[in-house]
Amino acid sequence: MFFHRHFARLALLLMVVSAVSGGILMRWTAFGWGSQLGPPEHQQRAELERSVREAQEVILTHYVAATPPDQLTKSAIQGMLRVLDPHSNFFDSKEFQEMRTEQHSRFYGIGVSIARRHDRVYILATIENTPAARAGLRAGDAIIKVDDEPATDWTTRQVLEKVRGERGEPVSITVERLGVPKPLTFSIVRDAVPLPSIRTAFMVRPGIGYIALSGGFNTTTEDELRRAMNELTAQGMQSLLLDLRGNPGGLLPQAVSVADVFLRRDQKIVSVRGRQGYSGEEAREYRAKNTAPFEKPVVVLIDRSSASASEIVAGALQDHDRALIVGEPSFGKGLVQRVFELPFGAGLTLTTAKYYTPSGRCIQRSYTSGLLYAYYAHQSPEETPTGEAVATDAGRTVYGGGGITPDIIVKPQTFSAVQSRLSDATFAFARHLAAGLVPGLVNYRIERTDYRHQLRDSDFPITDKVVAAFREFLKSEAQFATLESAVTPNLDFVRNQLRQHLVTAAYGTEAGFRVQLMTDPQFLRAIEAVPQAVELAQRAWLLTETGQRR
Repeated sequence: MFFHRHFARLALLLMVVSAVSGGILMRWTAFGWGSQLGPPEHQQRAELERSVREAQEVILTHYVAATPPDQLTKSAIQGMLRVLDPHSNFFDSKEFQEMRTEQHSRFYGIGVSIARRHDRVYILATIENTPAARAGLRAGDAIIKVDDEPATDWTTRQVLEKVRGERGEPVSITVERLGVPKPLTFSIVRDAVPLPSIRTAFMVRPGIGYIALSGGFNTTTEDELRRAMNELTAQGMQSLLLDLRGNPGGLLPQAVSVADVFLRRDQKIVSVRGRQGYSGEEAREYRAKNTAPFEKPVVVLIDRSSASASEIVAGALQDHDRALIVGEPSFGKGLVQRVFELPFGAGLTLTTAKYYTPSGRCIQRSYTSGLLYAYYAHQSPEETPTGEAVATDAGRTVYGGGGITPDIIVKPQTFSAVQSRLSDATFAFARHLAAGLVPGLVNYRIERTDYRHQLRDSDFPITDKVVAAFREFLKSEAQFATLESAVTPNLDFVRNQLRQHLVTAAYGTEAGFRVQLMTDPQFLRAIEAVPQAVELAQRAWLLTETGQRR
């Protein structure tokens, strides 16, 4: 009896494994690859399939520990893709659905920004018009349980995984709130939470607008950008800072649409070239179609996390001398992935082409070492361009290979070990301030989050009295007591951190991000570069006008 049950189960598992593997191969054939194979190639593929099935059967039957067949199949596919490049990936049905959801600029959860501080996971902010905000969760709440499971020792990721879920499904969150004697439990129904491409847009100073396009290129990116630009133009914007830092990329058509906003009709945006002899639709050239582009000066900020679609935009604007680029060399992802839907809800993103900027640059970094950690960690990046030198429309020298090299290189703000500990301490003290628990500073108490508030320089000033109270707080807390002597040499940092935490709690993440920007060296240098961007824009339009008259 045992033998028959075991054999039946094994046979069923092998059928599932074979069905999944066969589905993938059939899908590839459906896209034309099979038609290119002659008899020897067909024979080689059949032999390979048979070898894979036999290897799976041996592993499932004889390996020392039980191995789920779906895990085995997934690992085999991922291993196969790793031989190709770092960006071709296989997704099981859950992962593929999450990817699709993010491409539509939303996910399902409760709408909180969280992070683990010195002792537990805290709510840093709630998002406007989300279940968490409506239920009454607040910035500074310490999460101690999720669905009655103790969460004090959980990581940020563990809490996120428990909080996210199916739309319409309830989740119970228990928090400790300063000033409230007993824990509070909230029963919240999960719903759609927006994941916009543009996280904030505001006037930095008279005439200079700022847009943070840091949320990836999704289906709504172009619409979000045009809406933000229209609002800033109505406020008198004469030049734009477009922040692509931290933007990992996304949908190619949206990158083309964003670049199209700034370029004149028929200017090349990007060309995409696939494998020679492969008749895929990726082999094409994209040009601007805009008859009324945004003609004011532009400064684009990039960093080592700006990748793929954001590099297409930065590269196109740099090559046409349409924007001055400030920051760090970008990630260097010049590969184009096509999404293949597979049986059982799974999916595959497969590199089918490379993209090239208008000047002909392929900015993909080398991945031939096969070491994924080194590739993604961007170890020992070179500040000096090493790729092939080419010329922009106006004759400026730019470089290919290893990402987009900025016109003005500025290193990012970094925190020392002491400042990282001070950041935890300022967060803890800001919780007490916001709860109205600091004697003499009850006017810093925050009752609710006002997302519509227009931030003013006078909001939550960090006075000498506040700093003095912070010093006393450090002395009274054992985990922070040794930091009191570090306050004076890091006073500006402490003031900015305290105000950022308070503003975030009072007005939301967008307002808190604005406070953070005020000490950001790349952002401040971008403001200084606006006059150079003005000159560059004038030269760019003169060139295009001259070219049109010839």
